[in-house]
Amino acid sequence: MVKADEPSLIRLARESGSQVKPEPLDLGSRVRELRKSRGWTLEQAAQQAGLARSTLSKIENGQMSPTFDALKKLATGLEIGVPQLFTPPSKDAIMGRRDITRLGEGAAHATTTYEHELLAGQLTKKAMLPYRARIRARRFDEFDGWVRHDGEEFLLVLTGTIRLFTEFYEPVDMARGDSAYYDATMGHNVVSTSPEDATILWVTSLA
Repeated sequence: MVKADEPSLIRLARESGSQVKPEPLDLGSRVRELRKSRGWTLEQAAQQAGLARSTLSKIENGQMSPTFDALKKLATGLEIGVPQLFTPPSKDAIMGRRDITRLGEGAAHATTTYEHELLAGQLTKKAMLPYRARIRARRFDEFDGWVRHDGEEFLLVLTGTIRLFTEFYEPVDMARGDSAYYDATMGHNVVSTSPEDATILWVTSLA
């Protein structure tokens, strides 16, 4: 029997991220950064937002506190939500980072029901946890109840066939190329229905 709590692979990945105390946001710098990331001039951004160029310039230089109406126009023009104007980019984020995992080189984590191979293991502070899984279980009763954990989850069947059990839905049989996206706080288990162990790609959000 496997205790059906949050898989240790996911729990450890969540615990690996350190908590960073947020710094006060400079709204003007944030607006300028968003504008420049789109390659827009002040004139172009002002037109997109329906604001005067001088108004946008004063906002970016901290010479004016925008009204809520101006904030809504800015967000609409930049094609983002108002809260994103006040969400600073993480200083820990590294643009363009990547990690290659060759077949069979991922970190292994085995249980009696699943055999996980962690992918992109060299990257820290990930927003999602990708892993390849070999499904050993053949029956629901091989699990000690439902598996549940925070976040959302996506799976894609790579080989073989599986049956996906979810707490509030009827079991569904899936074959190679089939995929599912679901709320991981809802109980869920996967078993192989093919003679050989099925393999799936699993991606779990860590937010």
